[in-house]
Amino acid sequence: MQRIHIIGGGLAGFTAAITAAESGALVTVHEAHHTLGGRARTAEGPYRTNDGPHALYRRGPHWTWLAQRGLLGPTATVPLLQAGNIRFRLGGTLRRTPPLALLRLTRRRAEHAPVDADFRTWATAQVGEEGARTAAHFAAVALYHHDPGSLSAAFVQERLRRAAALSPEARYPVGGWAQVIDRMAARAWNLSVRIETATRIDPSALDGLARSGPVVVATSLDAARGLLRDPTLTWDSGRTALIDLGLRTRRGDAFAVSDLDAPGWTERFSAQDRTLAPAGRQLVQGQIPVAPGESKATGIARAEDLLDLGFPGWRDRVEWRREALATGRTGAVDRPGTTWRDRPAIDRGNGIYLAGDQVAAPGLLSEVSFNSGMEAAVLALGAGEQSLPTGRPLDLKRS
Repeated sequence: MQRIHIIGGGLAGFTAAITAAESGALVTVHEAHHTLGGRARTAEGPYRTNDGPHALYRRGPHWTWLAQRGLLGPTATVPLLQAGNIRFRLGGTLRRTPPLALLRLTRRRAEHAPVDADFRTWATAQVGEEGARTAAHFAAVALYHHDPGSLSAAFVQERLRRAAALSPEARYPVGGWAQVIDRMAARAWNLSVRIETATRIDPSALDGLARSGPVVVATSLDAARGLLRDPTLTWDSGRTALIDLGLRTRRGDAFAVSDLDAPGWTERFSAQDRTLAPAGRQLVQGQIPVAPGESKATGIARAEDLLDLGFPGWRDRVEWRREALATGRTGAVDRPGTTWRDRPAIDRGNGIYLAGDQVAAPGLLSEVSFNSGMEAAVLALGAGEQSLPTGRPLDLKRS
């Protein structure tokens, strides 16, 4: 069998590598950095942070796939006590309950929302203008976009329902996402996958790899565009200011604050996973979507406003701080009239396949990377019509 080359050692790359190797293929993973994980890397140190807030959704396809292979590991859920400690900013003040109109909208099934209308217009017809606005802002926790109301109604509604499920779907790998990546890398190694780090592939090297077998490009879409010399590899994504804080613990802090006046979210991640911060300390992470013309500082200022409400006295308790601006690194968003099927295709022709969170595969956030990684591997194996190793086919025509 020809060797299959995977470019990128993140979630999409290792999903593709394991899928191919379990079918008996010879596989090599090429990772440009010295460490594996891509955007699923977890920082070393007293505060174990990911590249922005991360969570697994237990109804997603990768949950079962990881669990079946013993790769899921221990996960944390939001404690019941903390689930009741979510606050909502509305009209500049904090409240304990979301507006009734928002709750009413979360009961609408995603398939009832049209693809070709924007969410704001459709939701306004369902629950009124204020309810539509607050629902759009709440949905930003799963979108990382500055104007969720302008996106496809079907796209936003699916994410709103999953983010607001009464039995929370979100689960958090204990110790950070790097623990999942380490288990996936170990599984790949045991399947005789060759893993090469600090190996940066350029277009000329890609041509050489393609001559020896199929290639799965499991990188960001920006990186894939340059590597494949294909200017058509573009799709909309979010632009988000990220803030990470190590704070001295204080009783009475909110678990999370959802901004319903504008898109934004802050969360105390160490509440469900105490390994992320030293004893007596807590890790708070926030994501504030910003418009193309806005600066990172604008988003950080809005995050600090949320922190003032939900974490009184936080400025005097800061022991560690980090800020970043994530541009095009928060997954695909679909405009009205488009679906995931319209994104860059996985099969690029000539034995080249694409995987990542902005390509033509269904799912919520990292689920797109997982689904595209599996599909790319199946196509590379020449078995696109066969069921996937989970026993459940990934039908990209109907999903």
